[in-house]
Amino acid sequence: MSILASLTGPRDLRALDDAQLQTLCEEIRRTIIETVAVTGGHLGSSLGVVELTVALHRLLDSPRDRIVWDTGHQAYPHKLLTGRLERFHTLRQLGGIGGFPRRSESEHDVMDGGHAGTGLSVAQGLAAARDLRGSHERVVVVVGDAALMSGLALEALNDIGHRQTNLLIVLNDNEMSISPTVGALSNYLSAIKLSQAWQTTKAGYDAFLEHMPIVGSTAVELSRRARKSVVNFAQQPGRLFEDLGITYIGVVPGHDLDALTSTFRGALRLEGPVLVHVRTQKGHGYEPAVADQVGFHGAALPPMDVPGVTSSPSAGQAPGRQANGDGDATLSVAQAAAAARKPPTYTAVMVQELLAIAAEDPRVVAITAGMPTGTGLNLFGAAHPDRFFDVGIAEPHAVTFAAGLALGGLRPFVAVYSTFLQRAFDQTVHDVCQNDQPVVIGVDRAGLVGEDGTSHQGMFTLPAQRQLPNLVIASPRDEQELRRLLRTAFAQSHPFALHYPRDPGLDLAPVAPEPVPVGRGEVLREGTDILLVGFGPIVMRALAVAETLATEGWSVGVVNARFLAPLDEALIVEQARGTRLVVTVEESVDAGGFGSAVLEALARAGLSDERVRGLPVRIIGIPAGRFVDHGSVADLRRTLRLDTPGLEAQVRETISRLGLTPSRPVVEAGTA
Repeated sequence: MSILASLTGPRDLRALDDAQLQTLCEEIRRTIIETVAVTGGHLGSSLGVVELTVALHRLLDSPRDRIVWDTGHQAYPHKLLTGRLERFHTLRQLGGIGGFPRRSESEHDVMDGGHAGTGLSVAQGLAAARDLRGSHERVVVVVGDAALMSGLALEALNDIGHRQTNLLIVLNDNEMSISPTVGALSNYLSAIKLSQAWQTTKAGYDAFLEHMPIVGSTAVELSRRARKSVVNFAQQPGRLFEDLGITYIGVVPGHDLDALTSTFRGALRLEGPVLVHVRTQKGHGYEPAVADQVGFHGAALPPMDVPGVTSSPSAGQAPGRQANGDGDATLSVAQAAAAARKPPTYTAVMVQELLAIAAEDPRVVAITAGMPTGTGLNLFGAAHPDRFFDVGIAEPHAVTFAAGLALGGLRPFVAVYSTFLQRAFDQTVHDVCQNDQPVVIGVDRAGLVGEDGTSHQGMFTLPAQRQLPNLVIASPRDEQELRRLLRTAFAQSHPFALHYPRDPGLDLAPVAPEPVPVGRGEVLREGTDILLVGFGPIVMRALAVAETLATEGWSVGVVNARFLAPLDEALIVEQARGTRLVVTVEESVDAGGFGSAVLEALARAGLSDERVRGLPVRIIGIPAGRFVDHGSVADLRRTLRLDTPGLEAQVRETISRLGLTPSRPVVEAGTA
């Protein structure tokens, strides 16, 4: 039996010797690589924290002691050490193990993660609650170097240093975002600061000076300044943390289990907040992931060659496509040519049209919040490096920065995943909409995203945005209409939110991308029995439902709304007159969004038009009041009944409930 398979929990790590621990680390890496080759997932970051995770769990007593994984995509080793080995093969699959920490999975998971920069605030809250209760559990937070630069993380660091919270912060530095200190003096000083003698002597020396008559307080201040100067000189990466009042220890080699264990053991004994700076290598132990750290970040990966494992198509990207995880990379030209051609995604189509617009208008600039490859804007950056801005994991800053660019006479396009745009709601309201600036917000990954689960589904943005003055909200029925709507966005002068999914397009032939009049929908089918009104690519599924029902004698109309704000109320009311049922479809939460807007429009019209008064309306969308877990987009659409058969079934259920019959009964072949 392998060592990993023999573990009953993290406490078993204490009984292992050094050789067994090294073997365990190898087994963890092999398990992660073999699993992710089939399921896809965040490979590079998880491989980079294997030793770090083993060291923490060996020293701590989880779940009594709390380990907070910021973002959480690096928690695969944690999952394997906390009783989930037998189910690990179900990673990110429908009904299986989640790709992020989930409290419903294990008592060892402190919080449901998924968004970067939240861990420090959560950890401080846990530590403050511990202190108020008078308990003694230890609190540790593991945060990445990129996430550490987010606004929320910096706010938390400031407060942690101010309150001197007893807390261990492990800075997982795998992107070289923070310059290393490689001198012997830095290592020597870290060792001194970890010693009990340093802590005792420092406190005793300050107390002694304070009691000196007349000059005591001045001597203490001079002494502290001298110590800080030495620390700042020897440990430049730690200067910010020391200035904030956080003891800085580092840099520690992240794949040296002995060094990690001894450093963490010493850091956990210190009073106040302590930050241990650990240098790890993304993808450590799997050379392709080391060589391509962007592509193997996740969650859909380049093809993996793992002996004895057949790589699943879901684990690799289709050629020419962007995949669904944070920072996903496009395949190389060679990889793309070697695989069968598939339609480009909406993201890929959007970027190509944006490049065409930017070539015509030098005012067009592009902004990403740390997702240049996932949003496709890396291509914009390559073409126009002086007009491209990556502001890091700072969505609020990205949106307000875009407002400033617009106020300065430019035409900014800011691409943000729908789930991450939630973090910039105030900035959208106050800075963009209140100032009525022509910022184009590309709401990528709108709707169901898939395997990344509850934290990543793009299901809440529409109801939040719909209430905002001046904001135009649009979504296309196909990738060619996306091109037209992007042209529309840059041809008008108000804030514009363009929602598009992670899906591949329909592989339609290119058309001239003429702008669409703002607020103008289109009729795809006329009908007198039922009217289907849709927003976004789900319209094409509604059209397929209408065509099926038509073969049974139903007269079914279909409207592609295109715009949620301003909604084409006149067109919808006109098409609804005389029908017996209106059904709205959207891939968003079904409360307060598109369907609600249509219902409200018909209610207003019904006050003066009896032909729509009391008309039944069925709103079909993602059910409100719950989160949507992980699984492939196809599985989730099937489960939520938002695929074509599911939509058809929901329409038929509504027809049956109302007791409706077709206006043109089908005459069987061979009868008069």
